[in-house]
Amino acid sequence: MCRPAGSFGNVDGHRHETHLFKVAMRRLVNSRLIFGNLLRVDAPHLIDRYNKALTAFGLPPTTMQSFRIDMTGYSPEIAEELGDQAYLDPNGVNRRFIILTPEQERLPVIHTQFSNTAGLMHDFFDGNRRVISAVTIKDALFGEIEETVAVVNDIEDLLKIDEVSFRVLSADGLLSKASELRLLVDTLTTSKDGWRDDAMLNRMVDLSHDTGDIRLNPLVPDKLVFPHKSYWAGHFGGIFLFHDGTGMTVICDREAPGFRRSRPWEVSYIDIRDQERIFDYLAKTGRLQLPQASWVETSGLYTHRALMAVHDLVRRTGPDLDLSGVDAVWLQTWIQRNARAIAEDGLYPFFQEALRALELGGAIRMSEISPGRRLLLVRADPAHEDKWLVNRLLARLSPFDFVSRFIFDKQGFYETYETYPENYRSHVVAHLSNTYLPDKAALRARLYGIDGARDDA
Repeated sequence: MCRPAGSFGNVDGHRHETHLFKVAMRRLVNSRLIFGNLLRVDAPHLIDRYNKALTAFGLPPTTMQSFRIDMTGYSPEIAEELGDQAYLDPNGVNRRFIILTPEQERLPVIHTQFSNTAGLMHDFFDGNRRVISAVTIKDALFGEIEETVAVVNDIEDLLKIDEVSFRVLSADGLLSKASELRLLVDTLTTSKDGWRDDAMLNRMVDLSHDTGDIRLNPLVPDKLVFPHKSYWAGHFGGIFLFHDGTGMTVICDREAPGFRRSRPWEVSYIDIRDQERIFDYLAKTGRLQLPQASWVETSGLYTHRALMAVHDLVRRTGPDLDLSGVDAVWLQTWIQRNARAIAEDGLYPFFQEALRALELGGAIRMSEISPGRRLLLVRADPAHEDKWLVNRLLARLSPFDFVSRFIFDKQGFYETYETYPENYRSHVVAHLSNTYLPDKAALRARLYGIDGARDDA
């Protein structure tokens, strides 16, 4: 059972040593900060269907009797067994998926090279809900989210992707049988001699035993093509692509292949180190919520970021400190005892000064704020469709705020987490477990003004 907890060719490459059970990550696994909220698969018939999909992908079947999956069917246990974390994403494009049950729609996506993979999967579930429910009673769906490129070698390859199509098959051939039956029904109703073709009629009867009445219970997905809107991709150290009408803006490392060379007549490029231009672009396109007392004071975002800056300063100045008892009193005591370090770092007094300015009814003139700190005083406009993506960019540019990083940029969070000293790793896990996991939606709504599940970050 599942409970909470064609051929695509042979793919041999892109295997790498799994990091699933490294000591640095095991604490995250045990605390459900990685691979949490997955669906357990242990029913023999579902494992058999999963194995048929793996075989179609050119992968060996699993010998495990139980494993967990995410929305796309990705399993950390099977990734470990195969020694390949990217077994459903071998080239970083054309993401594979395996759907065993409609329940997968409510699951997270835990391994992807594109931030909008979850959004595209939600679109597929929304557009084909009846079909998915009907097919997965007897079969499993699997396939690829096909893009227009096979590999990504430079930015141009990403710019080519303006829409994706779902190539869908089924483990026991139910989709192909339903398609064949639909064709035979059409032939029967349009041909004068169809009723005299005993072989065709017998074939229709045989097919209907497997598919049921496809007139009442359609088994072929209808909506398979979806637009590829603004997104983050994990290639070249991370690249953000924003769509604005007929133009695009790319934000990434200037050393990325194709930077300022691919389609310069329609694409604007911003180096990810150029925070002044990033702020100007996001503000001019209406993607930012600029400082106003109305949201700053109720959200507590400045206070949160100020304390996050202190947490990070503790990490940098006290790698051997015992952080097991850190709370509000501990932090205030540390701030008082380390006033000089706080002043030299500058972030904590910066946020305090900004708060005082707003509390006194004043305004924060962004032109008077140094370019490197303007993005610290804003958040994504909660009403903008790119809010998750913008908050991801802001979190990446503020690595000291591990809470925002965990919420919006999990890949970046996990990479940074591995560089932390052991005492800080333990502290980060405890802080997230105590402040974020108990009510994730409430914290997101308060700090960032975002309601609903995380879909496209």
